[in-house]
Amino acid sequence: MAAAAAPAPVASRARAGSRPDVATLLGLLVAVGGITGGLVLEGGKIAQILQPTAAMIVFGGTLGAVMITTPFATLRRAAAAVMAVVFEKSEAPDAALEEIIAYATKARKNGIVSLEQDAERSPDPFLRKALSLAVDGTDLQEIRKMMELEIGIEEQRAESAAKVFESAGGYAPTIGILGAVLGLIQVMQHISNVDEVGKGIAVAFVATIYGVGAANVLFIPAAGKIRARARAATEMREMTLEGVSGIVEGLNPKLIRLKLEAYLQSGKPSKPGKGA
Repeated sequence: MAAAAAPAPVASRARAGSRPDVATLLGLLVAVGGITGGLVLEGGKIAQILQPTAAMIVFGGTLGAVMITTPFATLRRAAAAVMAVVFEKSEAPDAALEEIIAYATKARKNGIVSLEQDAERSPDPFLRKALSLAVDGTDLQEIRKMMELEIGIEEQRAESAAKVFESAGGYAPTIGILGAVLGLIQVMQHISNVDEVGKGIAVAFVATIYGVGAANVLFIPAAGKIRARARAATEMREMTLEGVSGIVEGLNPKLIRLKLEAYLQSGKPSKPGKGA
């Protein structure tokens, strides 16, 4: 009698890639274009605000202040988080949902132990860890505690990276004023030449433009984008945890789908035991 064929492995979603964040790049272009365009319409020239010395004072001073304030490990995370501002993951949440439902369907038919090899092939480390714990027979409450702890740690790391950019946004305008004062000191040394004084004052205030502009166009928006990415990642992990919990509980895949589809809507559902 022929041996029974082994169950086919669950097809997992492709590994997530990354692509340029159109919103970030377009927003930066619009902001810089609007500022420089307004300058040109007022009769100014772009060359008037291209001052390497002012840029060195503002960005160098801001970086130094942030380095004094922030632990080195947090600085490294913030530097890595820049990629999350410029690039976004190409993975769609509905692909993750379909993978979880496929696992639930297989577990419903063949038992949760049948997911052992599939769990190892999952491209999502969070899902891979949660499924491995489930396959090993870990109690559901312990799975929730461990995975929720991981979610919380990732949120804290993202928040610390966002605060680095917020700190830079707070320091930059003040450093810009410092640069303007330094420029005025140099101007006052040539106060006898009225024409040169006027030009020098104009150049001195470029540092203020750099400081205020960098804070409001780069640093503070970057902090907001990092937080937005963190919220999206948290929702994805929470959806994954709910799916694995449903698999452990032996729920019908259709019920699991109904629960998880709420995460794909505009509003995230409240957690069990909490109000809406």
